[in-house]
Amino acid sequence: MNGNRGLIRALGVREITQGVGILSRPKPVGWLWSRVFGDVVDLAVLGKAAASPRANKFRVAASAAAITGMTVLDFKSSQQLTRVADLIEDDGSIRVKKSIVINRPIEEIYNFWRDFKNLPRVMEHLESVDVTSEKRSHWVAKGPAGKRIQWEAETIEDRPNEKIAWRSLEGSTVENSGSVRFETAAGGRGTLVRVELVYRPPAGPLGATVAKLMGREPELQVEEDLRRLKQLMEAGEIITTEGQPAGRAKSISWKYDHAGRRLAAAF
Repeated sequence: MNGNRGLIRALGVREITQGVGILSRPKPVGWLWSRVFGDVVDLAVLGKAAASPRANKFRVAASAAAITGMTVLDFKSSQQLTRVADLIEDDGSIRVKKSIVINRPIEEIYNFWRDFKNLPRVMEHLESVDVTSEKRSHWVAKGPAGKRIQWEAETIEDRPNEKIAWRSLEGSTVENSGSVRFETAAGGRGTLVRVELVYRPPAGPLGATVAKLMGREPELQVEEDLRRLKQLMEAGEIITTEGQPAGRAKSISWKYDHAGRRLAAAF
């Protein structure tokens, strides 16, 4: 690339501009896709460099391999942030809404949820919930890379058999709030449980993308938690593949299991 210092500088300016755009926007979907386009440009530039008789073929190949890896990562991140962008509010917080029908009386499900110490039984990311007073509780959750996240929460609304709402206290590591509503399902088929969660990831809006890449997508996590709640309330236990010789790892078989569960639910 000797003699093309202007091009090199232009590529550098592009990288800096894209970085600023990604880190300064609550929904940097467009900026992430611009990185994918930039990666393609970089590969095209390397292709032209490789055609030069003075090119160091080893260096060109090594650079192309590195940029190809970055292209794959950028493309995956762009795709996943595009899917999760609808969950991101203008202030960078994440809002998730999910519901499920459980074939049990409202009173039973409300009483289970109202005792917050029960929630780690159905919520995989929770390690423990300790009730410290009538309206306050201490939560411990599993974060990325095995890191523990703790916060204090208070119950701000409690209508028996109708609604429970809570929010984290000021200064918590993860700012969050949520509510769960209990309604009689159509046709008397049990209880309709509606959950709404709002939280601000510690790393800002990009935290949602990082969480998704690490297998902790907020929307999927809530959906799986509700499925475990349904299993526990209806069958008295949560079905798992642990201890089964033919059991598949969740990370490997997620698409298969997810499709199977949807089919079973539809049936």
